Amino acid sequence: MSKAIIKFVRLSPTKARLIAREVQGMNAELALASLQFMPNRGAKFIANAISSAVANGGFEPEEVVVSSCRVDAGPVLKRFRPRARGTASRIRKPTSHVMVEVSKPEKKEA
Repeated sequence: MSKAIIKFVRLSPTKARLIAREVQGMNAELALASLQFMPNRGAKFIANAISSAVANGGFEPEEVVVSSCRVDAGPVLKRFRPRARGTASRIRKPTSHVMVEVSKPEKKEA
């Protein structure tokens, strides 16, 4: 088993979790191929984390499975935008941490 962590990705964790649930349990090669054609911005970051986890373990993508893909919330950058009558409203710019674990599939004994 090997893992990779990408921290402080400027992407909302709720948006990234939608993609992370799709690839969980998939073969790493199939997951990378499907992420390549997803229109979401988070797909690029998750694909990068999967390929990094595969390389960290010294595996080939076709021989491992994405055992866990987790997206946690990081710190939120708080910015202010001027509004009417001299007031200001807060703009929240969330960040997230992407954690991916890959492992060899367990063989079932008959």
